[in-house]
Amino acid sequence: MNWLDTIVQGVLLGGLYALFAAGLGLVFGIMRLVNLAHGDLIVLAAFLVLLLASALGLSPFVAAALALPAMFAFGWALQFVVLNRTLGKDILPPLLVTFGLSIVIQNGLLEGFSADSRRIPAGALETASLQFGPVSVGTMPLLTFLSAIGVIVALNLIFYRTALGRAFRATSDDRATAGLMGIRADRIFATATGLAMMVVTIAALYLGTRANFDPTMGPARLIYAFEAVIIGGLGSFWGTLAGGIILGVSQTIGAAINPEWQILAGHVAFLLVLLARPRGLFPRAVD
Repeated sequence: MNWLDTIVQGVLLGGLYALFAAGLGLVFGIMRLVNLAHGDLIVLAAFLVLLLASALGLSPFVAAALALPAMFAFGWALQFVVLNRTLGKDILPPLLVTFGLSIVIQNGLLEGFSADSRRIPAGALETASLQFGPVSVGTMPLLTFLSAIGVIVALNLIFYRTALGRAFRATSDDRATAGLMGIRADRIFATATGLAMMVVTIAALYLGTRANFDPTMGPARLIYAFEAVIIGGLGSFWGTLAGGIILGVSQTIGAAINPEWQILAGHVAFLLVLLARPRGLFPRAVD
């Protein structure tokens, strides 16, 4: 058994989980909103990319680029019109509303696309690979991991190097005081959710090109995203990447020992980290 290859594949898988988690972590970090529909929004974006690619004859990357502004607008409107009204000291309203949104998205996709699994065609990239010594690396998994790093870098730059990022941090720290400084919290929250939906679209692109997907698989993606965020530590973008890698490596090692242990191994790693470090490995931003 080639353990080096197993670990490398796990690291690359972790890039996908980090993409699942980055948008979730962004929204929670700014407005403390737990979005139970996050996984279903990833699946929704995957179907949108598939629809654009199929209807217009585009490559999946061009289709995803077209989907990015649409998902930003959808996220902005969803937060501004619906989710902002649920925010407050009580965490139950956002949970109930996003749970309902999850059900609506799943049933809407089932009605529109049926329960059949789909895949976004990526042509030769689906089977292309690169050889690094004894390790063969798939081109799509490598692109996924590089995209995850790019997303984390971009989020860090936005969050810590721009006026918008300062508004994000100020609103997260003290919404009332930020309002006195002229910051519209409702618009800041909507912008944060719009950015999260752009990250969701990138995650959906790689989800759909690397494996089959169907309307009901959103909750499982949500679990992976939650685990990656919590392993890495709330408030840390680089920690989210580390959490995704730990989850991915655990799963590939579990699968190498026994294929039936793949998912279980990831959950066990999550529980072990939670027992040792309840706040995650990097509870503050690693920068």
